Amino acid sequence: MASTTKAFLQTERGTKIPCLFNPSELVLAQANGWAADVVPGRGVPTLRYTGAGSGVLRLTLFFDTTDTGKPVTTYTAKIVGLMDVDPQLPGTSQATNNARPPWVEFHWGTFHSFKAVVSSLDLSFEYFSRDGTPLRARAAVVLTQYQETLAFGPQNPTSGTPRPHRVHRVQPGETLDRIAAMHLGDATRWRAIAEANGITDPLALRPGSLLAIPGTS
Repeated sequence: MASTTKAFLQTERGTKIPCLFNPSELVLAQANGWAADVVPGRGVPTLRYTGAGSGVLRLTLFFDTTDTGKPVTTYTAKIVGLMDVDPQLPGTSQATNNARPPWVEFHWGTFHSFKAVVSSLDLSFEYFSRDGTPLRARAAVVLTQYQETLAFGPQNPTSGTPRPHRVHRVQPGETLDRIAAMHLGDATRWRAIAEANGITDPLALRPGSLLAIPGTS
């Protein structure tokens, strides 16, 4: 009988936090922003796209150590710790009080989430030993997308090879030369982005669409 693939969370610093039991359900939520100008005396207005919202992944992790008698907090403390500020992360500055918790990625077989932060955690202890040691817990975790990346792609989470492309979501009013200047540092390299995405009309960018950004090398 084949062994069951275990899910795990991988932190920004490369630490793997294994799930004691795999979740029974994953819920992905994604929302786009739309707005309209309501004019008195007129009918239903036309919506305009105002940008994409961060993706949200919800999952519930179950922990049970009744077979060993070991405190279940040995495992749940690692999940709680993902909400703590990590002063060792890049960009941390005591002078400006610039610090944050780490981002994480959820991995389960070929399922790999976007980079996300633990934005919400509800931890319930459900069973205790006679001396009050917690032995069973359930953690409802909400992961909110940290930055724009391709979600749930078939990448290898253990690989250190950089991805050949980054991804950019087109915002209203953006042009290829502005996007090239932002990501490649040179507005004249817009043709490289156009070629990578099969764009024949650089003036017909659709807000909300995703563009692959070629590497800088």
